[in-house]
Amino acid sequence: MTKRRNFVTLLLVLLLAFLAVNLSYPVYFDRAVDFVNAKLNLQNSKYKIPHFLGKPFRLGLDLQGGSHLLYEADLSSIDKKNYSSAMQGLRDVIERRVNLFGVQEPVVQVEEAAGHHRLIVELAGIKDVTEAIKMIGQTPFLEFREQRSEEEVKQLTEQLGIKEGDEIPAYLYGEIYFKSTELTGKYLKTAQLAFDQTTSKPIVSLQFNDEGAKIFEDLTTKNVGKPLAIFIDGLPISVPVVQGPISGGKAQITGKFTLEEAKELSRNLSAGALPVPIKLISQQTVGPILGKTSLEQSLKAGVIGFLAIIIFMILFYRLPGVLASLSLVIYAIFALAIFKLIPVTLTLAGITGFLLSIGMAVDANILIFSRMKEEMSQGKNFGTSVDEGFRKAWSSIRDGNFATILVGVILFALGIGFVKGFAFTLIIGNVISFFSAIFVTKNSLQLFVGTRLEKKKWLWG
Repeated sequence: MTKRRNFVTLLLVLLLAFLAVNLSYPVYFDRAVDFVNAKLNLQNSKYKIPHFLGKPFRLGLDLQGGSHLLYEADLSSIDKKNYSSAMQGLRDVIERRVNLFGVQEPVVQVEEAAGHHRLIVELAGIKDVTEAIKMIGQTPFLEFREQRSEEEVKQLTEQLGIKEGDEIPAYLYGEIYFKSTELTGKYLKTAQLAFDQTTSKPIVSLQFNDEGAKIFEDLTTKNVGKPLAIFIDGLPISVPVVQGPISGGKAQITGKFTLEEAKELSRNLSAGALPVPIKLISQQTVGPILGKTSLEQSLKAGVIGFLAIIIFMILFYRLPGVLASLSLVIYAIFALAIFKLIPVTLTLAGITGFLLSIGMAVDANILIFSRMKEEMSQGKNFGTSVDEGFRKAWSSIRDGNFATILVGVILFALGIGFVKGFAFTLIIGNVISFFSAIFVTKNSLQLFVGTRLEKKKWLWG
């Protein structure tokens, strides 16, 4: 029964590995699918076999090329206790802007060094850096808009050549259905996360200054039962309906918010309300040729190192080395598939973290095999040696992986940029290596218990 369980476990692992390898590199699977579809004449049929999920690896700035921009924020007019929320709100707005600009998966981070508050923007694969810099350099703009009348909407759509039934482009939606008012972010004193006293759901609490309170009261009085939309940089972030006139300069934005969404909304409102000028102090451009060369060299080094480890394991540990090599191959396949699925932005530092985690995977197998050899040298049978080898190596494997993952978590929490990438791939790699050593290697070894091969001592080192 135990051997059957080992066999089923390995079969499931191999099936998952097959799916993972095709996710990581679907070229051969897709070619086979095209061949079968052609033979069965299914190319134009709804029953044709589809290609595997096409999802490219996300490459970082150093591998894909692009621009690294460093801005310094002027927080001189901001209260110190609001520094963090102002910078986070600024980060959210800048990230949304570069996404609208067409940058795929930008990296926007904030950092504080020697009293300077800075914004790091990495635009991998960007083509028009000048336009991106111009867009990023604008001050976040918050405004409240009221709904247009049907006549105004009809007039605007006719001017734009939009006919009844036509789909209105997303970027024109706010302009067509809402019109600007004089209430903007400069009248907003604070925007804070709060919770509804009845439902305990997260809401956003607004507080205007005296002038803004008067404007807000007038707006809500004439828009009872109508939406009063909140825009940042021309994009609607909330469209609450006015329930009645609001005096005192206080308001609440309610909706189906998660806690994180409410936090982000309050940060964005604060960023739109607070003047946070930013100045470009550094720009570095990474060419695609350098990125391509770095990627090719990294992959070449990784393959050579991986093959060297496999050769060493087989020569030194023989059949267990073969099983360990199978475990390492499955580990690499799973790791690459997970990097695609999450997805992880792969940089040179991230690839280094992944390669380093291979060492932990090898270390686990070496500990297991060394303990097994000790047990077999004492005259114990193969099955007992396997069980004792894993039992005695377990504490060292557990502590080693735990210590490495803990260091990775600390680096990820406190580090920035490439340090985070290194830490993240190191953590993922260690978790997967732990799985491969325990499930793949152990179940593979246990399949040989009770067979004729277990008696051939030279096979087991």
